[in-house]
Amino acid sequence: MAVKLDEKDIAILGLIQENSKLTAKQIAKKIGAPITTVFAKTKRMEELGVIKEHRAILAPEKLESGTAAFILASVSYRAKADDVPISQRTVAEEIAKFPEVQEVHIITGDWDLLVKLRAESVDAIGKFVVDKLRLIKGLEKTLTCMVFETVKETTKINLPPKKLIDTKEKA
Repeated sequence: MAVKLDEKDIAILGLIQENSKLTAKQIAKKIGAPITTVFAKTKRMEELGVIKEHRAILAPEKLESGTAAFILASVSYRAKADDVPISQRTVAEEIAKFPEVQEVHIITGDWDLLVKLRAESVDAIGKFVVDKLRLIKGLEKTLTCMVFETVKETTKINLPPKKLIDTKEKA
């Protein structure tokens, strides 16, 4: 079932992406709508899964996690010892359990997984790869790409300007 988002919905989404600490009263004033409308629209978008979560974005460099890396990983679809099939998804889920890991994506191409990792240093990332990541059953090989500088990093979704959009509701 398709969900209709109108101009007010899109305006609300744009504002809360910029600053999730805005109150419903502040949002209502900015978009020229009653506060009850803002509450109702926000609650509806949360229930439909359009708004997944509200959270703070932390400064990793101030919290001993200023070093970032992207790791490409290849999955061996059969365990060498017992020849039991191993799912790419299973390996991804195992990697996702580590607190240092921020993102795990199942991808196409020469590699099977893309992992985003944050730690306090290059040495810590190296230790993670050697002592934790490479011990996961089904992981065949990795390629670690260290981040020298981040030019853009965002959680924002580009929203369409002032028109109706459809989004598929999860069944």
